[in-house]
Amino acid sequence: MKKVITYGTFDLLHWGHINILMRARELGDHLTVGLSTDEFNEVKNKKTYYNYENRKVILKAIRYVDEVIPEVNWDQKINDVKHNHIDLFVMGDDWKGKFDFLKPYCEVIYLPRTVGISTTQIKTDLNKLNRG
Repeated sequence: MKKVITYGTFDLLHWGHINILMRARELGDHLTVGLSTDEFNEVKNKKTYYNYENRKVILKAIRYVDEVIPEVNWDQKINDVKHNHIDLFVMGDDWKGKFDFLKPYCEVIYLPRTVGISTTQIKTDLNKLNRG
């Protein structure tokens, strides 16, 4: 069985999220998602609309996702890969090269982002609507 892992905040779920989860899952037999906790998002200066528990419920309902684990800091990835017997680490290509340190432990692939959609853009557009 080939196990895949990816990480993210997955707030305001959209087709770009579904696309990367689907493509990641197609690369293996089991997909684990490291979901950023609310506390870790604070460290990253990220604000989410949904809290961790609600984002976790949403992710677990997606058929491509087999398991959701908390992402609590930047440094946990090597341990996650080892502990979960991960074969493949997948991230969007806007992170290209940032996770190459995992190559001694698993294969690392950067997938192209879905064009035309991002959570940041959704939040920007919503803010414009609320002000207008």
